Amino acid sequence: MKKNDIVQLHIARHTHDGQGIAHLPDGRVCFVSGALAGEDTAVKLLKLGKRAAWGLAVARKSDASERTPPDCPYFPKCGGCQLRHMSYEGELAAKKQHVADALHRIGGFEALDFVIFGAHHTNGYRNKAIFPIGGTAEAPQIGFYRARSHQIVDVNFCLLQHPAVALVRQVILAWMTLHAVAPYDERTHHGLLRHLLVRTNQSGEVLVCLLANGKRLPHADTLCAALCESVPLLRGVVFGQNTRQDNVILGERFETLWGDDALTETLSGLMYRIGIDAFFQINHSQTERLYAIAADYAALTSGETLLDLYCGVGSIGLTMANKAARLIGVEVVEQAVLNARENARSNGVENAHFLCGDAGEVAAALLLKKSTPNVIVFDPPRKGLSLEALEAAVSMQPDRMVYVSCDPATFARDAKLLADRGYRLTNLAAVDLFPRTKHVECVGRFVHLS
Repeated sequence: MKKNDIVQLHIARHTHDGQGIAHLPDGRVCFVSGALAGEDTAVKLLKLGKRAAWGLAVARKSDASERTPPDCPYFPKCGGCQLRHMSYEGELAAKKQHVADALHRIGGFEALDFVIFGAHHTNGYRNKAIFPIGGTAEAPQIGFYRARSHQIVDVNFCLLQHPAVALVRQVILAWMTLHAVAPYDERTHHGLLRHLLVRTNQSGEVLVCLLANGKRLPHADTLCAALCESVPLLRGVVFGQNTRQDNVILGERFETLWGDDALTETLSGLMYRIGIDAFFQINHSQTERLYAIAADYAALTSGETLLDLYCGVGSIGLTMANKAARLIGVEVVEQAVLNARENARSNGVENAHFLCGDAGEVAAALLLKKSTPNVIVFDPPRKGLSLEALEAAVSMQPDRMVYVSCDPATFARDAKLLADRGYRLTNLAAVDLFPRTKHVECVGRFVHLS
């Protein structure tokens, strides 16, 4: 067998990201894009390794029960969604199996009984969009990167986004063409516009930010006027300066060109002000469900202290603050800490105290001060807990820990470390915050074995 050969394969199962898994005649595992479990298909071999191969389904002889016609003309080219060829029931089953497999394979946990909570709406749920800008000044492009590439797929709309996002994109393209505004070229580092960022809220209000390789935006007044005319609920237009020569999206400085530089949003009964660079979960209704589960697992009483590590703008801890005597939040990003303090003030939460610093270092300092919590909640980035944060948390000997994770693999790794240090995983749930994509959140409750 060699590259570009066509082979007939039976797909034994599929991964959480919608790739089929089959075996070549020589025994090598073959990952097949566009194939689902149970299908017999002709596969074009794209890459052959010593132990595995990768291919593309080109002609199916049978369809899996989970297969459904994709409802997006850009799927799978744009790379934003991975699962639009699968029914939502099949997607939830695959994501639940992904969490279970990670906990078994990486964490060593056996046959955990848990539920995955699906979304009521699988389209239009995202409150934030970031589009790379490319092409030329005469023919600009605003879209998404094709999977595993930096080739932009020009998309007129995205089913995951609020409809106003498509209007913003059309205005930006027309404005760029009219004024010959050059997109940034990441190879030569010439050109101006790098990314378009759009935020929306539950009220349908819109905040627009253009991120650029320069200190000013030409023809800014014309752009703001065009956006105001086309986007009825526009609340602000922001210019972001980013002259770095790397893949960092947000830059060093922001300038408000028109209106406000933030949106307000209500989540779990609390009001938040969300700026361009603030972290905020992208699925409103599913986030409320996730936080409710986390609060249930925390089971706080009025005399207990809650430590919220990796607290961001404070959204998880603040939803639980009214059930605790004291909330301590820790976050390494200074602006997020300032936002968390403001969120506490604006919502009248008086028992919250937010600290800026590395989660592990601050946790260790709190331990030295004997300011130990009864409950710790974690919501770390995709790479999971740092070993320093985990060890410091365990040293505090809290009664309970609640771990919110966006990556089942790092959650499973950390769950094993917590289990080895005397904490039992007693409750687990998965929540689908990202329908039609491969991502899934999970939340676990760990109880100290005293």
